[in-house]
Amino acid sequence: MTDPLAAAFRELFGAAPEGVWAAPGRVNLIGEYTDFNDGFVLPLALPRTAVAAVSRRTDGLLRLHSADVPGGVVELRADELAPGGRKDWAGYPAGVVWALRDAGHPVTGLDLHLESTVPTGAGLSSSAALEVVTAVACNDLFELGLKPWQLARLCQRAENVFVGVPVGIMDQTAAACCTAGHALHLDTRDLAQRQVPLDLAAEGLRLLVVDTRVQHELGDGAYAQRREGCEEGARALGVHALRDVVPEHLDEALAHLHDPTVRRYVRHVVTENARVQQVIGLLDAGDTRSIGPVLTAGHASLRDDFEVSCAELDLVVEAANAAGALGARMTGGGFGGSAIVLVTEAEADAVAAAVTEAFAAAGLRAPRIFPAVPSAGARRLA
Repeated sequence: MTDPLAAAFRELFGAAPEGVWAAPGRVNLIGEYTDFNDGFVLPLALPRTAVAAVSRRTDGLLRLHSADVPGGVVELRADELAPGGRKDWAGYPAGVVWALRDAGHPVTGLDLHLESTVPTGAGLSSSAALEVVTAVACNDLFELGLKPWQLARLCQRAENVFVGVPVGIMDQTAAACCTAGHALHLDTRDLAQRQVPLDLAAEGLRLLVVDTRVQHELGDGAYAQRREGCEEGARALGVHALRDVVPEHLDEALAHLHDPTVRRYVRHVVTENARVQQVIGLLDAGDTRSIGPVLTAGHASLRDDFEVSCAELDLVVEAANAAGALGARMTGGGFGGSAIVLVTEAEADAVAAAVTEAFAAAGLRAPRIFPAVPSAGARRLA
């Protein structure tokens, strides 16, 4: 992709780019809605990436262009960037430049041309890929010397403050820090990381991503509501965050909560943290096949306790499991987007066909299905 991208950059901006960088989308194997509760997550990077050809500018001008979005080059002034100014795609790279400059890093302008194969609106973190690819390009071009986890923090701040979306740290850290052939065990409290081997092919397995291609208009407000409910639960229990409620004391903790909605949120977060630990134990033991039922249990918790699933996601899980999948669950924020399905290689095509047929029978548009191969995080390509 680097040659056509560089050629398009030259046509747009009149000179060759100084380099080409990539950052991946991600799926989360397990650990949903735990990251803003100081909990554990286990994402892996996808082979689908945002790729950017970039050059430095010294005049304070940002010139941003996306091959995936209609319209021409977006021109902004670096010294005029301010939170809340942009809600379109350009707000993500602009927000990264703002966050870097606000932290004292000398980013003096960019020409940037982007192309992405990460589906938007699919719960696969297309926005984090766009942020991180901008950040790694700036880090290299301006010789900032920042580590991947530091770039992830700045990208999260860009999305939280500049764009105004209250995301946790998982998506940006996955895009910046994942390695090929591994899932990333991230402790979102202290950002401690461990690369957990995940060689699906060696065990005759495949992880499918099923993009339902629907997105219900509940996501942003529902996310904030659930975050507030979790914080209310932590306050009621006298803990800093729900991470501090251990599974062994869950029943006792729930007995102290009088709001049934908060009680359900707390139960999901505490049991989901336990599921992350359970999956890691199975992966370390070389028993990837046995994580299937844990994934399905995670979906039930997201559906029933956290109430962030939807009919289309439930249909994927039900149809896949009925057709012989080892396990399945929604991944990402929910209310549409994607699910993941763990299958044997022998059953992969039949399960994918069964899910597609179930969508057709329900009068739904065919889902987009592709394998999730644990891939590398952000990197320079040329």
